[in-house]
Amino acid sequence: MKKYQIENLDCASCAAKIEEGVSKLEHVKFVSVNFANSSLQIDTNDIEEVKRKIKEIEPEVEILEQAEETSNSNKHFQLKDELVQNKSELIRIAVVISLLIFGMVFENIIHGSQYEWVEYLVFAVAYLISGWGVLKGAIRNIIKGKVFNEHFLMTVATLGAFIIHAMPEAVTVMLFYVIGELFQDIAVNRSRSSVKALLAIRPDYANLKENDNLQIVAPKDVHPGQIIIVKPGEKIPLDGIILEGNSFVDTSALTGESVPRAVNKNDTVLSGMINKSGLLTIEVTKEFGESSISKILELVENAVSKKAETEKFITTFAKYYTPVIVFAALLIAVIPPVFIQGAAFTDWVYRALVVLVISCPCALVISIPLGYFGGIGGASRRGILIKGSNYLDALTKVKTVVFDKTGTLTKGEFKVVDIVPSNGYKAEDILKFAAYTEANSNHPIAKSIIESFNNKILINEISDVNEISGHGINAIVNGNDVLVGNDKFLHLNNIVHSVCDVDGTVVHVAINKEYAGYIVISDTLKDEAIETIKELNSRNILTVMLTGDNKSAAKYFANKLGIKEFHYELLPEQKVEHIETLISKNKEGKVAFVGDGINDAPVIARADVGIAMGALGSDAAVETADIVLMADSPMSVVKSIDVAKRTRTIVWQNILFALGVKLIFVVLGTLGVATMWEAVFGDMGVAIIAILNAMRVMK
Repeated sequence: MKKYQIENLDCASCAAKIEEGVSKLEHVKFVSVNFANSSLQIDTNDIEEVKRKIKEIEPEVEILEQAEETSNSNKHFQLKDELVQNKSELIRIAVVISLLIFGMVFENIIHGSQYEWVEYLVFAVAYLISGWGVLKGAIRNIIKGKVFNEHFLMTVATLGAFIIHAMPEAVTVMLFYVIGELFQDIAVNRSRSSVKALLAIRPDYANLKENDNLQIVAPKDVHPGQIIIVKPGEKIPLDGIILEGNSFVDTSALTGESVPRAVNKNDTVLSGMINKSGLLTIEVTKEFGESSISKILELVENAVSKKAETEKFITTFAKYYTPVIVFAALLIAVIPPVFIQGAAFTDWVYRALVVLVISCPCALVISIPLGYFGGIGGASRRGILIKGSNYLDALTKVKTVVFDKTGTLTKGEFKVVDIVPSNGYKAEDILKFAAYTEANSNHPIAKSIIESFNNKILINEISDVNEISGHGINAIVNGNDVLVGNDKFLHLNNIVHSVCDVDGTVVHVAINKEYAGYIVISDTLKDEAIETIKELNSRNILTVMLTGDNKSAAKYFANKLGIKEFHYELLPEQKVEHIETLISKNKEGKVAFVGDGINDAPVIARADVGIAMGALGSDAAVETADIVLMADSPMSVVKSIDVAKRTRTIVWQNILFALGVKLIFVVLGTLGVATMWEAVFGDMGVAIIAILNAMRVMK
């Protein structure tokens, strides 16, 4: 899969035609043309054939290699080019307006006189200045056998107006079309800029430390193991671990959280964070291409390749809609004069031309993709990465949200609060054997036991470590056969013990097949966990909790959260089974699963909508989840649903508004009430309003 930049892509319908044409090529496995950010994402082994096909469809469109990063000077020149282009368009519009006013003022004076040719000349010049691009596009498409498009509609309507001597209307239609196109370009460019502002978090340089010397280099030239220095006010260019220094970092670009986060020695920091105060010495842990910021940028840029059903429908709708309108206009022009006595042929041709102008599908084919693009961009700035507009639509249909417990609803910051010995063992012995057995585990519970032991662990005294997923760990520690795990693990190994159900999270310890006692671990709820469940329940969204913890701990947290349905002591594959059961029950709604993205990857992948929370920097989360919530807050689940519903509302507002207004004006045009002047609003006015409405979702 490779990405290319597209130049001179002026309309969404052109993008749709390119995508459709290229998708039919034999060597193309996948293609997505993104009009919103002028890019082409494609999987093919013959890009030259693709370029030839694009030239055939849209000769003016250029395909360029995707630039890795844009320098400030390049951005300056892009902005300057845009201003120059807008200035030339404004001059062209001013010239056409001047000619139009001149022609309309003297039309009655010179019409029918020997100077009547001046009238035609003035309007013809104005018409060509304003409409040459449209005429050229229509002729080019007709030659290629692609007749039915907006350029064809405009050409037929305006040339027809010229023939029936409605020349001011013909020029005005082209003039307002040009004005509308200018406003569309400005609106689309602002939307693009708004999303590209997110991409400005890409770091420009890194201070590489080599032999006590600092060298400014590109982040892509720094490799894992090398040392970088980040000064106050600078962006952290790559993921790494702090070797020296402490500071506060601004994570708002990544997580949407406005409160700076304190970082100290041995803490992990991520590219895209901004160092606010102290000097930091950082050991790089990932290549720039694998860093958190690169993954985020890739997700945002590629998200629109996965299109919502609404987008696909509008593209198909526009394909069939235009020829239907052309034939309908033809019938309006021909049938009434033939069958209605006294009907003037010229009058009905004019009405048909009005219908053609009104019926251009610009408002739909531009504003709908722009709405979804805006929704994805707006969500990204709030720390919510949505991998495609299809997932935005899916979020609006979620009726059940299933939560993992540890690290999702709870902080996962476990602490040993009690040790209960048995069979003559001492508490310190139980803790030591448990810490040694768990020495190589990354599980939060294991880490809490190791931290509580707070002594050096001699790795050479540990051997034959065997971890049983969902049960525990068995190892030989200094010659002793040690078993550390849950109650099921004890029963699986036939360990005789007197205590099974203990409130809270419990780790049982057996030494040489004899029960030694248990360790009680505490965890705490995240700050917004209760509020999140309450908010979801108030929206009639069922909340379910799945956990590998024991019944007592699961029941305690479920009651505290207000979750009525919960399942405990689950292995990863059993969580998948529960998700499948919920999906089979929810035929009409979608089931979302929210996990930490590391050990819940199978469940995230199986859910209708897989959500990884607080998983920034986790490869498993970014790869598996449909939605990545970079902030470690359960309330982000509610926010993501809100963004999705707002986006869908705005998209449907545009669909109903555009079709409704056009239908009204088509009826008025057919009845002879609406003229070409009203037709302009029915077309370009509606398109501009729809685009501006779509831009609201960015906020």
